[in-house]
Amino acid sequence: MSLKNLMVHLDQGERTAARLELAVSLARQHQARLLGVFGQRAQAQRVGVVASWPSQEYVEARDASQAAFEKATAGLPDAEWRDINRGSDAEVLRHVIDLARHADLVVLGQHDERVKAFAPEELAMEVILDSGRPVLMLPYAGTFAEVGTHPLIAWNNAREAARALNDALPLIENCDEAMVLSFTARHEEGESCCTEVARHLATHGIKAKTEVMLVQDFGIMDMLLNRVTDRGADLLVMGAHGHIGFPFVSRGAGTRHILRHMTVPVLMSN
Repeated sequence: MSLKNLMVHLDQGERTAARLELAVSLARQHQARLLGVFGQRAQAQRVGVVASWPSQEYVEARDASQAAFEKATAGLPDAEWRDINRGSDAEVLRHVIDLARHADLVVLGQHDERVKAFAPEELAMEVILDSGRPVLMLPYAGTFAEVGTHPLIAWNNAREAARALNDALPLIENCDEAMVLSFTARHEEGESCCTEVARHLATHGIKAKTEVMLVQDFGIMDMLLNRVTDRGADLLVMGAHGHIGFPFVSRGAGTRHILRHMTVPVLMSN
């Protein structure tokens, strides 16, 4: 399997370069088209009561983004940079989601509350839930030029988990070994599910180990993040907004927790 049409979100934030580096690496690996979408919140320039768009600040950021994209994608067979040319949160969200619906995979960045945000805080969540496409989230700290060598697959036998697993196959098909981790209230049920997932991965030539963790209390997402660290995973694969299978977790709470506290790239599908 391969990815043939990738999209990466760009703004003037410091982590844009890391997102672009990863997206370019994936595009080279899969010989895929790469669309760089520049979209960030901004105010119109005002002179008295008259407003004009775009502002000089936006123009400078836009031009710098295009230059950086063209430099990073030199040699790619098919690369395109595009400016959304809108500054309100609602318009940025709408245009990014619309473009994302035409991609095989969308690369976004984790929101960082410690720095000035150039993109809407809810961008990742909205794209994950409304675009219908898998989203690869990059943490706001760390270097991740490649992903998928040591993936950890969070499995709960729900529709969202199945979507995420199969959307991740192009990223993990050459991995050293995958870890399938099931959180369940009944050990026998978890083992049965993990076995089926491992069989499915084996048909794609992917070796997998399985593990079942019994859950009887809150803190499931923290347990998952701890396992990511313990296993040295470089990619977490999980369904988004799932309300079935992870007991005691309200709808959407687990997704938001991971988006806030992720430490490695996360592929989410809904």
